[in-house]
Amino acid sequence: MTPAPSFLDALKLAAEEAARAEDDFRRQMAERAKALERERAFAYRRLNFMRAIAEAVATAESEEIAVAAALAVLRTKLGWSSDSEARAAVLARFAPVAQQIFAALGPASEEAGAPGAGEGQGAPPVEPADAVAALAAFEAWYRETHPNPFWLLFEHYMPETPVVDF
Repeated sequence: MTPAPSFLDALKLAAEEAARAEDDFRRQMAERAKALERERAFAYRRLNFMRAIAEAVATAESEEIAVAAALAVLRTKLGWSSDSEARAAVLARFAPVAQQIFAALGPASEEAGAPGAGEGQGAPPVEPADAVAALAAFEAWYRETHPNPFWLLFEHYMPETPVVDF
């Protein structure tokens, strides 16, 4: 005697639902792993890039020189040897980040504890978190105005170039 077809149909449906649930879980897990991988990559790009910016800014004698040095590092890291309207906008929006880093690392921050420090500037001493906030504001602007995050610019595809003998 064979089981009733409806009994087998119910078991088949349950097996298919279990397979679907497993597939959904594996897909979600893969998507989450990919998102975490991207977050990690961006975090290390951010750290390494900002370390290079901080090194360039730390030795600057003035804010103007610090900003110029930071923007030169940005251009070098991204391989920007020419100008465009989009690049100029990025550089202009990144300048406040360099200013905040200079304020946090430069001579003004060392004198912040001295009497009269910060007078005439109309601003209280800069906290190190202000550089982080300035970077976050830059990243938010970039995300709002561009289709991809800023940190994707650091993924350089270098096409193979043929070797030519003359």
